[in-house]
Amino acid sequence: MKAVRSKGVRSAIWIVAMLMLSCLVGVAQAQTRAWLDRDRIAFGETTTLNVETDGTGDAPDWAPLARDFDVSGHTSRRQVEITNGRRVTRSLFGVALRPRREGVLTVPALQVGGARTAPLSLSVAPAAVTVARGGAPAFIEADVDVQSPYVQQSVGYVLRLYYATPLVSGSLDQPSPEGASIQRIGSDVQYSRDIDGRRYSVVERRYQIVPERSGTLSIPGARFEGRGAGGGMFDDVFNRGPRELSANGPPRVLDVRAMPANAPQPWLPLSGVQARWLDAPTQGRAGEASTFVLEAVFDGAVGTQLPEIGLPPLQGAQVFAEPPQYDESFEDGRPRVRLTRRYSVVPRAEGSVQVPGPRIAWWDVRAGAARTSGPPAVSLAVAPGEARTGAAPQAEVDSVASIASQTASDAGGSNLWPALAALFAALWLVTAWLAWRLYRQQPIGLVRAGVASAAPGDAPVFPQSAGTAGQAHRRLMHVLQTGEPAEVEAALRALPDPPAADLDTLTARLDAPAQRDAVGLWQRARWTGGDLPGARQALRAAFRGGASWRDAPSRAPRGPDLPPLYPRR
Repeated sequence: MKAVRSKGVRSAIWIVAMLMLSCLVGVAQAQTRAWLDRDRIAFGETTTLNVETDGTGDAPDWAPLARDFDVSGHTSRRQVEITNGRRVTRSLFGVALRPRREGVLTVPALQVGGARTAPLSLSVAPAAVTVARGGAPAFIEADVDVQSPYVQQSVGYVLRLYYATPLVSGSLDQPSPEGASIQRIGSDVQYSRDIDGRRYSVVERRYQIVPERSGTLSIPGARFEGRGAGGGMFDDVFNRGPRELSANGPPRVLDVRAMPANAPQPWLPLSGVQARWLDAPTQGRAGEASTFVLEAVFDGAVGTQLPEIGLPPLQGAQVFAEPPQYDESFEDGRPRVRLTRRYSVVPRAEGSVQVPGPRIAWWDVRAGAARTSGPPAVSLAVAPGEARTGAAPQAEVDSVASIASQTASDAGGSNLWPALAALFAALWLVTAWLAWRLYRQQPIGLVRAGVASAAPGDAPVFPQSAGTAGQAHRRLMHVLQTGEPAEVEAALRALPDPPAADLDTLTARLDAPAQRDAVGLWQRARWTGGDLPGARQALRAAFRGGASWRDAPSRAPRGPDLPPLYPRR
C-alpha cells in the first residue's frame, strides 16, 4: 500500500512539473521592461528612457512619445546569453527624452514586437536657475544635502560636471576629505541642460560622506581634466581642433555636531525610518515554520551602517533569521536603503505565540530627538501539529487541479502576464510541497521497515538500527561534501541510535567538545548568515573519526558463546 501511495504522489509531482514547464514556456516567450534613469528632472533637462527585451529584438515604436517629449539620441545594444541551456538574445534600446512642459508627465506604454511596456511617471519641476561661469566650456557644481550634520551621519554629496562640447577623453576626481570617509554611490547619470541659451551635457556623480569627528569638515573641490573635440559653433573657442579642458569644483565646509548625550545606542542618525510587515501570518501549526517578512526603509544610510535587526527570543517558539537583503538607492540628494529580512518562527506546542515587531532605535536628525520605530506585534494562533502519514492526502493532491483551473480562468482576462506568473508560482509551491512531504516520509533507499517515524514537524532523518553507525558516519561525510544544508542536518541527527529529534538534542548527547562546538558553529552559520563552507569544514574535521557519545547506547544482553567448531584436543 505504501508503494502504491508513493507512486501516486510521484505521478502527481510529474503532472504538476509538466504544467509548470508549459506555463514557463509561455511566460518565457518575451520579457520586456522599461525604466527611466531619472524620474525627477527640471524643465529643460533630459532623461534617458531604457527599454530591454528578450523577444524578437524589434525596436520599440517611439511614436507615442512625440506628444509630450522631444526624442533624440537613439541607441541600441544586443547581447547573447546562455541561460539553463537556452540561448537568449537580449536587446537594450535607449532614447533621450526632453519634456515639452512642466508637471507630472506619463511616459506612455510602448509596443515592442508582440509585447508592451508599462507606462512610467516623470516629474518635471520648473527650470533650474544656473549661471554658467562666464560662458566657460566646462565647470563643476557641488551640493550637500545637509550643512550641519551629526558625527557619523550619512551626508549626500553630488557633483555635476557641465561641458558644452563633445569630449574626446576626460577624468573627474574627488579628493577624500580629512576626518571623514567618502564612498561613491551608484553609477554616473548623464543628461543635458540649457543654461543661458547654451546646451550643456551633464555628468552627475553621487557620494556618501560620513564625518568621523565633530567640528569643521572641509571637503576639497573636485578636479576635471579632459580633451574637447572642435567643430560647429565652438570652433572659435577651441581653435578649430581638440584642446585641453580643465575645471575646478568649489570646496565645501561642513559644521559637524557631536553625538547628543541622550542618543540611543547603537548610534543611528537618520532622516527617517519606515518599518512594516510584508508578511505576518496569524495562523500556524506546532512544529512547522511560519514565515514573517520585515521591510524597513532607512532614509539617510547605506546597508553597512545598519545594526542587527532581529526578533527577540519568543516564549514557546524558536526563531531562525535569514541574512538581510539590502536595496540601496540615492533619493532627494542622499542615500537610502531598503532592508528586507525573513524570520522563521517554529512554535513548540499549540496555543498562542506573541511575535513582537523588531524595535529600531534611531536619532531624528531633523527634529533632534530620539525615535523608536518598528512594525506592530502579531498574535500567532498555533494549531496542533499535523500527524505524519505514509503519503500526502489525496485531497491535497487534488487541490493542484483546482489551483491550476482557477488561475487559468483568471488568465483569460486582460491581465495575462500577472495571471500566468501567479499560476507558475502556485504550481511551483505545490510541487515543492509534495516533494518535501515525500522526502520527509519515505527517503528512497534509506527507510527500512520497522523504523518509527519522527515526531511531527521534524525534518527528515536517516534512521539507523544497531550496527549501522559506520553507515551513518559515511553518509554524513558524503553529504558534507555535496549535500544541501537540510541533508547535512538530517545526517547529523541520524548519527545516534535512536536518531536525535533535533541538533540541540544531538549536541547534548555528544561527548567531545570539538564536536559540540562544530555543530554549534554550523547552526549559527546556517541561520545567521555566517561562513557555511567553513562550518562544513569544521564538521568534517570534528567527525572524521566518528561521533563520541556521553552515554553508550544500551544493547541487548549477549548470549553465551557457541562452542568452538574444532575444539582443542
